[in-house]
Amino acid sequence: MPELPEVEVTRLSFEARIRGATVLSASLGKPLRWPLGIATAQLQGQVVQAVRRRGKYLLIDLNEGLLLVHLGMSGSVVFADTLAEAGKHDHFDLLTTQGTLRLNDPRRFGAVVFAPSEADAIAQKLLGRLGVEPLGDGFDAATFYQALQQRKTAIKQVLLAGEVVVGVGNIYASEALFLAGIRPTTRANRLSRPRALRLKAAIRQVLALAVEKGGSTLRDFSNAQGESGHFQEGAMVYGRQGQPCRVCGTAIKGLRQGQRSTFFCPQCQKP
Repeated sequence: MPELPEVEVTRLSFEARIRGATVLSASLGKPLRWPLGIATAQLQGQVVQAVRRRGKYLLIDLNEGLLLVHLGMSGSVVFADTLAEAGKHDHFDLLTTQGTLRLNDPRRFGAVVFAPSEADAIAQKLLGRLGVEPLGDGFDAATFYQALQQRKTAIKQVLLAGEVVVGVGNIYASEALFLAGIRPTTRANRLSRPRALRLKAAIRQVLALAVEKGGSTLRDFSNAQGESGHFQEGAMVYGRQGQPCRVCGTAIKGLRQGQRSTFFCPQCQKP
């Protein structure tokens, strides 16, 4: 699944190119996770003001309203001057004066949703419960620690839930917990303030590095220019079960948490 770094990398790969473009037309393929919410003809003439990100959502600001784009489990977008005729997995095209934006999603768990504004109920249903942005100024250490103290579940599950801090997906939660020296099964409310502060710093460091590396391409992720990510090539624990820890040499262990694979070093990461 594309996580926060992949979505941010995608945004950066086409935002400057589409900003200021006028929408000429829009078209839909097979139904996605949620309906667009308006007739495609109503997008014609709209001008793209900017492309932002909130958690794992791309927010395409128009002069009247916005499009919320979610990549789901397997989605990706491409932006190019011209594109071939839409294929079976291409489900949304936005033709503009500066190129075409296309959403490709083989599993169709993604979505493109129109909202009159970010404050509208449609947008708030998707964005309203999201936690703080980990790469923004609002990711406050004291608030993060206090939020963890209110949660009795395993710290990795808390990170994945996205209500305390948004966008720390499975790969990056495993990597941040390794960097902070915290066992993923440790209850969140058992973390001391110093350990919580180390985790906060580790989350920011891991996500920033992932964006720098173009995200992670485990199967078929690519940005809007068709470029793959390389973060996974230097992963410390993710996907390395049975291999020696890059720090201490102990074999990396794996387990299942909430139907997701977790990887950790039993020596470097303490309960």
